[in-house]
Amino acid sequence: MEAKIEDREPHVEVSGLTLSYSGREILRDISFSVGRGDIFVILGGSGSGKSTLLRSMIGLLEPDAGEVRFGGESFTRAERDERAVMLRRFGVLYQKGALWSSMTLAENIGLVLEEYTDLGPAEIREVASFKLALVGLSGFEDSLPGTVSGGMQKRAGIARAMTLDPEILFLDEPSAGLDPITSRRLDDLILALRESLGATIVVVTHELESLLAIGDNGVFLDGQTKSILARGAPREMLEHCSDAKVQAFLRRSAAPAQGEAVVQPR
Repeated sequence: MEAKIEDREPHVEVSGLTLSYSGREILRDISFSVGRGDIFVILGGSGSGKSTLLRSMIGLLEPDAGEVRFGGESFTRAERDERAVMLRRFGVLYQKGALWSSMTLAENIGLVLEEYTDLGPAEIREVASFKLALVGLSGFEDSLPGTVSGGMQKRAGIARAMTLDPEILFLDEPSAGLDPITSRRLDDLILALRESLGATIVVVTHELESLLAIGDNGVFLDGQTKSILARGAPREMLEHCSDAKVQAFLRRSAAPAQGEAVVQPR
């Protein structure tokens, strides 16, 4: 029997994280854990610090206080060589895909293999083709990013994130800018990858349909208080959280003024 979410071993732990950007405090004393094998969503309105939090979790932004641990090991406090080893344990899909436009999809994946493995050109091509096949892009190895759709670019970005068989995938707004059908297909891909690879997946998103479809657990960030307003499964937040800001976000209604009740949809 599959373990309940709350019983799963913590794979990612964020403890007391305080983050600033350009001298402005963004988040304060943030703590949560991500269970091994979970799809964990970081949600909140614009300016709530979602992407800033993810950037700190993958080492692109050093915290003012607190730490991030992977599998019980401190990533924040690790020495440079230790951190380099830990970085190979996770893959990242950046918000706009971040594919090199002058390189084919296979070459984008191959660049990672050239940097971190001793594989030869033929083996690199074989691995790149396999990774693209996993995300439904078999036959597009020689296509340039600009010649394929936005959804295909996102899938290629996920394929690149999986190049080194990571334990953890970080996906920043994977459905942003996609039409509803393409977005749903991407959600199905994320669920399939979790099942086939057993990876832990952390997703930053504000797409309602997506977070309800894929999220096992998550946190809701608030830019005004710089804190976590709610935590748990997204659907449980929708059905049971009494916070007006959380309800306004999840039900896509205007946030009520202070003292005003949230009007529930019929």
